[in-house]
Amino acid sequence: PDARVTAIDASAAMLARARAKPWPEHVEFVHTPVEELAGVHGPFDAIFAAYLLRNLADPDAQLKTLHDLLRPGGRIAVHEYSVRDSRRARWVWNAVCGAIVIPAGRLATGDATLYRHLRRSVLAFDGVADLCARLTAAGFTDVRTGTMTGWQRGIVHTVLGTRA
Repeated sequence: PDARVTAIDASAAMLARARAKPWPEHVEFVHTPVEELAGVHGPFDAIFAAYLLRNLADPDAQLKTLHDLLRPGGRIAVHEYSVRDSRRARWVWNAVCGAIVIPAGRLATGDATLYRHLRRSVLAFDGVADLCARLTAAGFTDVRTGTMTGWQRGIVHTVLGTRA
C-alpha cells in the first residue's frame, strides 16, 4: 500500500480516465511520451509496459532507457501482442480482428482506422523470440515469457527481465 507508482502515457485522454478512478496518494500520473519521459525519475523497483514497444520508432533505444530507470535487481514486464512465431496465433488474430475487433470498433466509433492499424501493427511486430532478444540486447537478464489463457493464448505475451 505504500508503493510509489508512476503511471505515464502520451495520451492526455487516457490519463484523464485513469485519474478519475480512486487511487492511493502514492500514485502519480505523468503526461509524457515514453520517448521523452519528462518528469519521470527513477530508480524504480519495477516497470510494467503494456502494448508499447510495437508502437515505437526505436524500441531498442527505449528498452535501454527503461533498463537504466530500474535499480539493480529491478524487474521489467513487457506485455504485448506477438503472433509472428505461430501460424495458429496469426490465424486466430486475423479471424478475431476481422470478425469482431474491426467491426465492433467501427460500430463504437464510426471509424475503423485505429482497429485496422492494430491488426497490421500486431502482424508486423516481433515474434516472441525476437522480443526476448531485444530485452537481452538492452541489458536485461533472466529473460522469460508467458502467455495469456483462452483465445489470447499464443497471441498476448508477458516478457519478464531483470536489471543485473
